[in-house]
Amino acid sequence: MKDGTLADWVIDVDTRLSPRDPARVLGCLLAGAAGDALGAAVEFMDWPAIQRQFGPHGIRAMSAAYGRRGAITDDTQMMLFTAEGLLRAVVRSEARGICNSASVVHHALLRWLVTQEYDAAIEVGRDGWLIGVSQLWSRRAPGNTCLSALSQSAGYGQLANNDSKGCGGVMRVAACAFFSSAFEVASETAHYSHGHPTGYLAAGLFADILQRIWLHQLPLDEACAGALEEHGGKRGMEDTRRLVEYVMRLHRQGVRPTPDGIAELGGGWVADEALAIGLWCALCAESLEDGVVMAVNHSGDSDSTGLIAGNLLGLIHGPQAVPRHWLEDLELRDVITQLAADISFVPAVYDVDDSTGVSTDIWVRYPGW
Repeated sequence: MKDGTLADWVIDVDTRLSPRDPARVLGCLLAGAAGDALGAAVEFMDWPAIQRQFGPHGIRAMSAAYGRRGAITDDTQMMLFTAEGLLRAVVRSEARGICNSASVVHHALLRWLVTQEYDAAIEVGRDGWLIGVSQLWSRRAPGNTCLSALSQSAGYGQLANNDSKGCGGVMRVAACAFFSSAFEVASETAHYSHGHPTGYLAAGLFADILQRIWLHQLPLDEACAGALEEHGGKRGMEDTRRLVEYVMRLHRQGVRPTPDGIAELGGGWVADEALAIGLWCALCAESLEDGVVMAVNHSGDSDSTGLIAGNLLGLIHGPQAVPRHWLEDLELRDVITQLAADISFVPAVYDVDDSTGVSTDIWVRYPGW
């Protein structure tokens, strides 16, 4: 960990947050990972089975998955590599004056592929710090679509040649909210694994909603409305718009998510459903814990919907709202904190060097390619 970063905020944080306070970056990523980890234990269980194991109200505390309590899944792994790619894109742009951010993120996703012990069809750099985190070299039920599409990439920036609209694109793009062109970059990076418009446009809409909360200090319902107004008419957005508008109506009518109500939307295995479920739970949440608990207790893709709700609520409420008993068990908490700190502070730590324009330390941590 760096000295003077956000590390101490994970448990004990000043509650007086301004809308664009760097702590909100940490809140977004940390609560997303916590939602992922809470849902990991029940991802492949239906609601009656969850009730039998965890009681009538479902899971509320971290439980064992992948050999430990608080284990993250492939969702958080890919979220972290996406964030690393965005940081490396900033370094490249500063050093060379030109960069296709989405292509650099694609390279980062290929580094994640390597950690899953899959071969890529092109050269994959193993520099930078994130790929050296040993805990990330673990398979946590990675999606077959992500594995197959990334392993077949013949070049950085090659779009997926499939018709998948699975949620593997939308669940990883939260960090795009803190960089420019969030909708476009998130959509393109999701398109590297998911070829159906729903699979990548839902990702763009999610990142845009988050960015509106972050940049313009909008309440969640207004951020959703603004994102739909700007992007909802795009070709291929029809299914996502329909579901997002539906859960916004449910929220206005005072209808709270239940496992049966979520089942009517779908299981969250595809992008529009996962986004709609996460949004509905976040819109209706009385607290961060309340929203994330609703988002994981259903017969569907609990870790992905928990992550999406956590991203939204963590950005809104900050890291101090994440229950302490979740954080104590959360895997890779220090890595998530470090990435959040770097996202928040990387523009300010460039000590201009005559040869590259970027400090050596940042270049080593986030090589610009």
